[in-house]
Amino acid sequence: MDWQRRTAFITGGVSGIGFGIARAFSDAGMRLALSYRNESYKEDAAKWFADQGREAPLFLKLDVTDRARFAEVADEVESHFGKIHVLVNNAGVSVFGPTDEATYDDYDWIMGVNFGGNVNGLVNFIPKIKAHGEGGHIVNVASMAAFISGPQAGIYTASKFAVRGLTECLRYNLAPYNIGVSLVCPGLTNTNAWDSALRRPEEFKESGLGEVDKAELEKFGGAFDLGMDPREVGDKVLKGMTENRGLILTHPEHGPDFKEIYEASMAALPDEPAPEGRLEIERLRREANRAAASGKKVDLDDLT
Repeated sequence: MDWQRRTAFITGGVSGIGFGIARAFSDAGMRLALSYRNESYKEDAAKWFADQGREAPLFLKLDVTDRARFAEVADEVESHFGKIHVLVNNAGVSVFGPTDEATYDDYDWIMGVNFGGNVNGLVNFIPKIKAHGEGGHIVNVASMAAFISGPQAGIYTASKFAVRGLTECLRYNLAPYNIGVSLVCPGLTNTNAWDSALRRPEEFKESGLGEVDKAELEKFGGAFDLGMDPREVGDKVLKGMTENRGLILTHPEHGPDFKEIYEASMAALPDEPAPEGRLEIERLRREANRAAASGKKVDLDDLT
């Protein structure tokens, strides 16, 4: 798809990976609407566009968990640009701690932003992208945590696994409408994502993850200085979108992890024959998935 003059809405688009994607999109000639929460980040982003002589984005203040405000934002984007072609669900929080001690507030906050924020974007923007019939693209930014788990990132990992599953299925649903869907799983990136715990909303204050040790958190954040430039991530997202790739991986260093996951998965399969009936059902499922990926609408009847 030619992205020139196409419109894109990016949540959390004024800093970090979101801003990296926004700059890549702007270089490709796209028109932008960017959501933000931090006024300082918004001003910095606005200055970049002005300094580059680019069309100013439409900046929209948004908490992605606020469904009523999300609906208003979607209408504002459509009203301003006429049509919306690309949705990038990028906003998220990175919060870590022992999962076995987590409270409801921990689950509700992290899942509410990282998964619920994506849901709110999809519910509000998919009908608008479908309506104009010109096709488009949806990008859900997850993390390598969508594949790799760890002892301090249980809820964060759960949210990213959920985004991964939702995105992979949604790709089948939207193919008939010429709307591509991509899952982006960045690795370590030079952003301030590590400080999310310092910005915990008051309504989710009851945490079992322990008191935030600012010095310890800042030491952890130092690792992010070694991360990939967000603009490089943005360039790779744009390239993956243009190639309509379902999975966009940005960091090459995770080969050993995927090899380990594959080998462990294959080793876990029982070494025994499966009955013909079950084999036929799985054959039909694979066939239906291939048909859906090619643009055919698949119903339940296609699975049996």
